[in-house]
Amino acid sequence: MTDKQEPVGISRGLTNYGDFDFARYLRMSFARSMGYSTEMLARPVVGIAGTYSEFNNCHRLVPELIAAVKRGVIAAGGLPLEFPTVSLGEVFLKPTSLFFRNLMSMDTEEMLKGQPMDAVVLIGGCDKTVPAQLMGAVSANIPAIQLVTGPMMTGRWRGERLGACTDCRRFWAKYRAGELDSESIQEVEGSLSTTAGTCAVMGTASTMAAIAEALGIMLPGTAAIPAVHADRLRAAEASGVAAMRLAHDKLTPDRIITGQSVENALRVLLAIGGSTNAIIHLTAIAGRAGIKVDLQRLNELSDTTPVLVDLKPTGSYYMEDLHAAGGIGAVMRELKDLLHLDCMTVSGETLGERLEAPQPYIDRKIIHAVSAPLQPEGGLVALFGSLAPNGAILKRAAADPRLFEYEGRAVVFTSIEDMAARVDDPDLDINDDDIMVLQNAGPKSASCMPEAGYLPIPTKLARKGVKDMLRISDARMSGTAYGTIVLHVSPDAASGGPLGLVRTGDRIRLSVKERRVDLLVDADVLAQRTPGQAPPLPKRGYARLYGQEVLQAEQGCDFAFLVPEPSDP
Repeated sequence: MTDKQEPVGISRGLTNYGDFDFARYLRMSFARSMGYSTEMLARPVVGIAGTYSEFNNCHRLVPELIAAVKRGVIAAGGLPLEFPTVSLGEVFLKPTSLFFRNLMSMDTEEMLKGQPMDAVVLIGGCDKTVPAQLMGAVSANIPAIQLVTGPMMTGRWRGERLGACTDCRRFWAKYRAGELDSESIQEVEGSLSTTAGTCAVMGTASTMAAIAEALGIMLPGTAAIPAVHADRLRAAEASGVAAMRLAHDKLTPDRIITGQSVENALRVLLAIGGSTNAIIHLTAIAGRAGIKVDLQRLNELSDTTPVLVDLKPTGSYYMEDLHAAGGIGAVMRELKDLLHLDCMTVSGETLGERLEAPQPYIDRKIIHAVSAPLQPEGGLVALFGSLAPNGAILKRAAADPRLFEYEGRAVVFTSIEDMAARVDDPDLDINDDDIMVLQNAGPKSASCMPEAGYLPIPTKLARKGVKDMLRISDARMSGTAYGTIVLHVSPDAASGGPLGLVRTGDRIRLSVKERRVDLLVDADVLAQRTPGQAPPLPKRGYARLYGQEVLQAEQGCDFAFLVPEPSDP
């Protein structure tokens, strides 16, 4: 019964009972108990990583996508087998979904390696699921293709078009400022998220979808299709067909996710005004392939990559508009002269070959020409300096240019709990020209780097009409947020970084031009202060593993033991 050729499908990776012919015989017996014919069981197997969960609204239509993928796999001559993994619903998790991203990546990796499949279709959408799946796929290195759930459609409230979650932040700010009453904010709450899918704007989920397409690990033209659009199901079917081709050609992620394709993804990230979270996630994905994302290189790319896409939170439109306007393919055609065109993609062609196909239509209100950009430089910039020796990130596309060269007095919150307790205190000592500083919200903190970097404007200032202030923290912020906010300060305060030494009244200087954020306090004064320290390790479980192994933001917040030695891009 022993097959001298390389095993295919169900016969791959047999369980070790000490007798591999028996192992195959036993596996076939159990597989046949599920009603499969021997003819079907002889086919190549395409695994489908399903992430449906009733704790994940973004993934409500995953069962429909799985059914469509199965159609494509069967039509192409394969056997589709669905399996579950961890699912991360952003707003349903505590302390933060980032805390669980590495767990999901480990789950995905081990299931890809441990189960018999010739290729896999990864179905995800909500913010951390796509990075987790790609991290796992890179580490497992079996033929893989990403399929995203797609963004929501917009809703309406009193004649105004709404989309989660940039508009939810805008209306919440109005509510805090006293411009909306309780009844109105409840009406808004019911109008923001009215369909299945990820956030309707260029938040983290949509940014990661765009990055997956730019990396070449997802079919062209599929990043921006709305979740409820029939094209989303057609994309799923096509992904099933493509997965069979990947299995036949043995086209593995290490041939697709390379130093050059990572640079392509960074270019697209900068051009779409994408989420700051994407830097952490792309760094982690690349890191699994031994590729380092250098923040200095990010600045070089940002200086030569214009912002082309007019979407919220930095612009005016929504993801459904981007799909109708030409999608990520149209953006990449504008950037063609800046991209590495010989990168391989899951469609079986190079990026250059992919972009040779004519673009049927481009809506220039939404996707600007490279000769007439929205902004001449990229949406993100890395900062260094005495406050952030290892780097920090500013989304300048969503910031107030008047604050780009700025010095002010620090008003410090020592934790998220401290901020929540004091930010709306009418006696809080703060003015609109101060700089809000949040400590102990980074990856090593007890809060595990939540999206708390979007520090709310204190109520007493909001009621005076203050819309933006310079804010600095070691936390993250939602890709749907906006404002002049310095994030991912590294090393974080809990690791003893300089951020933990800041005290209320200190002077801080930001210079976007010089790419610096500095604490203007003498070294001898700082030497007398007590640096921050990480909280005690939990006694057991995943939380202990996280505390022991999580890396800093510039290393993607991955676990140290999961990352191979980096190579040059």
